[in-house]
Amino acid sequence: MGIFGFFSKDKKESLDQGLQKSSENIFSKLSKAVVGKSKVDEEVLDELEEILITSDVGVDTTIKVINRIEERVARDKYVNTEELDKILKEEISGLLEENNTQDLLDFDIPEGKKPYVIMVVGVNGVGKTTTIGKLANLFKSAGKNVILGAADTFRAAAVDQLILWGDRVGVPVISHGMNTDPASVAFDAVKQGVDTQADVVIIDTAGRLHTKVNLMNELGKIKRVMQKFIPDAPHEILLVLDGSTGQNAFIQAKEFTKVTEITSLAITKLDGTAKGGVVIGISDQFKIPVKYIGVGEKMTDLQLFNRKEFVDSLFSKK
Repeated sequence: MGIFGFFSKDKKESLDQGLQKSSENIFSKLSKAVVGKSKVDEEVLDELEEILITSDVGVDTTIKVINRIEERVARDKYVNTEELDKILKEEISGLLEENNTQDLLDFDIPEGKKPYVIMVVGVNGVGKTTTIGKLANLFKSAGKNVILGAADTFRAAAVDQLILWGDRVGVPVISHGMNTDPASVAFDAVKQGVDTQADVVIIDTAGRLHTKVNLMNELGKIKRVMQKFIPDAPHEILLVLDGSTGQNAFIQAKEFTKVTEITSLAITKLDGTAKGGVVIGISDQFKIPVKYIGVGEKMTDLQLFNRKEFVDSLFSKK
């Protein structure tokens, strides 16, 4: 188990803080819904449904959660309103587990996958390059050798930003500058990863959704050149979404799952928003595990997603 192999007090505090707006929003509405009521009845469930939908959990996922709670109420005959938040936590945590979201213990890589190649996708402005920088830092802190590839060559800012992150974290960045072939950057990054026996290679890619066919072709080409060195690369395709955009993040997830196979999610910018419920909805609707969440500006505020701790922070009174 690595140094991140437990959920420390500091991490829990920053998670609580990062989800504070979402939690206050949910809890104040939940308190009003149960005021003067001793048991969970139809009216309370109707209120709860509205609370979850307005917290960006999404309609389909909300209906699933409500149905589960209704079943429990019917089975137990009488459910005290004081138990509602406990039941809510249990049912949502169960839902996340069914969506393949497992609690990861540390920044380790699977056996026999060296270098472990992560291709990162997402539209501009979601915090993609920052997420890569923070990821590189966390892998490095866990004792891994990391190489970054600046294959988002359509924006000078993306290339420059990744080089800055590389300097800051102390990891090499493979870059050919702006308006160069993204696949050749990926090729060189993976080649260097193999040659130097790096543990992790993280490739940034362009995020222009308005030309779906071009994006699909480009990502396909990047994959093919990687596979010249590592036949099963990339081992992970990480989609970065901005949690503060709420329902817009759903749309982005939908668009990206059409153009490439997404295997994991990073949901960023949860600290500045009351839309934390979007994490639950996206995980449920797309059946893609949430692997990382961003709950603040600090390097360590990109956390491995822990569903129980997340649900506890989201549905707990501060």
